Amino acid sequence: ETTTHSKKKIINLQGKKMIDTNGGFLLEDDPPAQKILPEEDFTLESRTCLECAKEFISSYLLTHFDYPVCDGCKDSEEKHSLITRTEAKCEYLLKDVDLDKREPPLKFINRKNPHNSNWGEMKLYLHLQVEQRAIEVWGSLDKIKAALNSREEKRVKTKSKMYNKKLKALRMAVRSSLYNKTSSSGTHVHEYGEESYNEEEDNYSRTCEKCGFVEMFEKL
Repeated sequence: ETTTHSKKKIINLQGKKMIDTNGGFLLEDDPPAQKILPEEDFTLESRTCLECAKEFISSYLLTHFDYPVCDGCKDSEEKHSLITRTEAKCEYLLKDVDLDKREPPLKFINRKNPHNSNWGEMKLYLHLQVEQRAIEVWGSLDKIKAALNSREEKRVKTKSKMYNKKLKALRMAVRSSLYNKTSSSGTHVHEYGEESYNEEEDNYSRTCEKCGFVEMFEKL
């Protein structure tokens, strides 16, 4: 059914009034009113700064480390300084699982390595959060210090032991060389007495009864 109203051509189509636009398509004569959606509440939750106790909405430390301190109180040089992942593991004896798996995982930011831009990016953590995590793992900072001292003592002992072994091997090589030269000349052949054990240096020695030459050696 087609009617004309105010120079508009109205077509009844399946119970709906449609306007013929003469452009190849139809429009509803009385389109349904658009639904008005309720306004969403975009109110941001405020936080209280741990330093000044003032409320704030957003800050650098809150955004990147979930640490509630406002930008005005941020102390990048001291209290809120950053520490690399490598330093955190070495200075506080933390493992990857302590940083990544223990709840809550510590947040970090990525930064280019200042020593070489071609190297991988550094992971930087909030120093005080790393220290707090270390206390959770070890129990106290004193225990961490004791563990660090113990590891350093072991490292020094191992290094000293390796040095002494090399020095001992060098001495034995020199004395063996002197012995070989003397023997090949035919002028003297060592005649050794009884061997003795040096507990401090963990080796044995014997002395030539003719010339006093001391040969040092080890036994397997």
